[in-house]
Amino acid sequence: MIKLVAFLGNYGSEYEKTRHNVAWQFASQLPFYSRLNFQNKFKGDYAVVETSVLAHWFAETGMYSKKDGSDPIVPEGSPDKIYFLKPLTYMNLSGESVGELARFYKILPEEILVVHDELELPLGTVSLKWSGGLGGHNGLRSMKSTFGTADFWRLRFGLTKPQNRDIADYVLSNFTADEQIILAQEFAQTNEMFAKFLLSTDENQQRILQGWSKRKLI
Repeated sequence: MIKLVAFLGNYGSEYEKTRHNVAWQFASQLPFYSRLNFQNKFKGDYAVVETSVLAHWFAETGMYSKKDGSDPIVPEGSPDKIYFLKPLTYMNLSGESVGELARFYKILPEEILVVHDELELPLGTVSLKWSGGLGGHNGLRSMKSTFGTADFWRLRFGLTKPQNRDIADYVLSNFTADEQIILAQEFAQTNEMFAKFLLSTDENQQRILQGWSKRKLI
């Protein structure tokens, strides 16, 4: 089960709306985001929420609830708390921040969900993935270097790989106005899956994975 969600991005107002920061943009639109009490530690900003409280927030904000509108059930064996982290090391050293928090709270790589941008997927596509290759992503490369394994979960937001354009320039450029509209729709459709995944058992994680291994939303 997931104990830590790490949103990869670059710190600073100049990077706020860039494609490389799509994970931070996803985080900031979560309906419960304003309730998170972020603290600066572990080379990043992190917040911790009791899992039962998080389940209540999911229901209250309409992200995910039972059919009668009540709080979703927290599965037996779930962690008491879930941590949310925005590394402030810049993308290429993301693993340093994630590693410090994980070591302090004794969180294993397989209990981590990394949210990040993905050039190999088209814009409007979301993919939930377990382990696998790094796809040239420097944030993931830093994660593997820190943990010695790529066996962690990934929630990937497609960017569409550009043709005849420098990759670094592209990912560090802002989304266009039209692309931001697509993102807003994409994020809204992903919220419920995100909530369900955080409250899922190992078996349910596999079911969600099958449905979201590569989902074209827009």
